[in-house]
Amino acid sequence: MSAATGPARTGARGSTREDRAGRRADRSARRRTIGTAFVYTTLVVIAVVYIYPFLVQVATSFKSEAEAVGSPLSLVPGTWTTAAYQELFLRSDFPVWFRNSVVITILVTVGRVFINSLAGYALARLSFRGRGVVFALLVAVMAVPGVVLLIPKFLVLNQLGIYNTFLALIVPLMADAAGIFIMKNFFESIPRSVEEAARIDGAGPFRTYWWIVLPMATPALVTLVILSFQGSWNELSHFIVAAQDPALSPLTKGVAQLASGGLGQGSQFPLKLGAAALMTIPVAVLFFVFQRRIMNVTTGAVKE
Repeated sequence: MSAATGPARTGARGSTREDRAGRRADRSARRRTIGTAFVYTTLVVIAVVYIYPFLVQVATSFKSEAEAVGSPLSLVPGTWTTAAYQELFLRSDFPVWFRNSVVITILVTVGRVFINSLAGYALARLSFRGRGVVFALLVAVMAVPGVVLLIPKFLVLNQLGIYNTFLALIVPLMADAAGIFIMKNFFESIPRSVEEAARIDGAGPFRTYWWIVLPMATPALVTLVILSFQGSWNELSHFIVAAQDPALSPLTKGVAQLASGGLGQGSQFPLKLGAAALMTIPVAVLFFVFQRRIMNVTTGAVKE
């Protein structure tokens, strides 16, 4: 009898241990499911909080003036109308503002990408006296609030004789400390053996930078393009001190005047929000097109 009951007890104990392990696995799976559901719920709530004002902005731009004042938070206009957009394009300076912003943003973005990458490569790879001091000054400039530099900018532009011109709007924005810092750090992550091989083949510093290193910095360049485009497209304070001619006003300055009521009477909510909605489209399109290219990796490196 004892010999017969021994294996049965052992089997029962083994079955009990398996049951306990199974229950622990079930509880762990339930906790993971609850945690995942909580995370996604939180993300959805945050997304709604951020997206809802933009949806209100777009919906209000298609409302009439009376409806925009009466039900400002409604997401579905009672009567759809494009009167605000017709007013913007046919009876305002919005096309001029848009053209100016496109010209300024393209030139500034191209200039920033070239100058910042060139300066970043020099600080990362070239040995020259005072390189450490230059980098320290670069970091110090990043710590200075931009508003502190507005009056010096005005004085310099006025002294150079380019105040109230396109040059004043474009040239001071064609380099920034943050962009140089980004490119310097990325260039330092590229193996030096790549450049050494190029020098053995007779390439000089600029040729090595332009043909060898720069194509390998595509992720950093894409990031710099997005930041430069967004920064110059949304810039306002510099444009205020650089020019006063209405014909030189970019979108930010024109929309700011529109929002302050300087271009008409009444609330003009559909007109103001329609202009703001149109202003966000280029930056959003650029970001969604290039977002997959933003990564902190180095491609094309040779084996050591």
